[in-house]
Amino acid sequence: MLYSAFIFGLISSFHCIGMCGPIAMMLPVDKHNKAKKALQVTVYHLGRLTAYGTIGLIFGLLGKGFFLAGIQQKLSILIGLIMIIVVLTPENIFARYNFSKPVYRLISKIKSNLGKHFRNKSYKSLFIIGILNGFLPCGMVYVALFGAIAMQSAELGILYMILFGLGTVPLMTSVVYFNSLLSQSARNRIQKAIPYVAIFIGVLFILRGLGLGIPYLSPSNMSLFVQETPNCH
Repeated sequence: MLYSAFIFGLISSFHCIGMCGPIAMMLPVDKHNKAKKALQVTVYHLGRLTAYGTIGLIFGLLGKGFFLAGIQQKLSILIGLIMIIVVLTPENIFARYNFSKPVYRLISKIKSNLGKHFRNKSYKSLFIIGILNGFLPCGMVYVALFGAIAMQSAELGILYMILFGLGTVPLMTSVVYFNSLLSQSARNRIQKAIPYVAIFIGVLFILRGLGLGIPYLSPSNMSLFVQETPNCH
């Protein structure tokens, strides 16, 4: 189900334009040379895909460990439950704790480095901006990482996250060319819809882990996305 990564990337890109859209709008691209601008935007996306691929490598290796331990189905159920609980938990409960403090420190460092490269129109800076953008904390990326864990290998983990990143490319590219693609009110409506999407994905993870014998949705002899035992004829 590697294709699910690309589809999820397409869907989550509506979240991306709210979170990362301002970065895309501020890219130091050439506004007069269309060919050069297209190449610069491509370099920026290559940086993002490099970041996603690196993260996919790490979590693909983690997923391989879970696969070898034989606990992927239980992990799938746990991941689904956690996703749903987090979405349904009121924000003021999380506000009592400092879970976000390390995240804000990371964001602060990344934004500081982004600011330096926004002043430079070189391809190297655009590539680095893409990498830093890819490493920014993002709820949709976290959800995609669960899929990378389910891939059972480093190679497939990398591929899953790259496909996810490719899914975000069309809309993120549109933002570069059309700054007013979506109004603020439209973005706010999309933000409100994201928790429902997260709950839906959480339910899918739970169904996968239960192994109810439903083809494609909850297969009994398959892990989250990849068949555990190859068919030999």
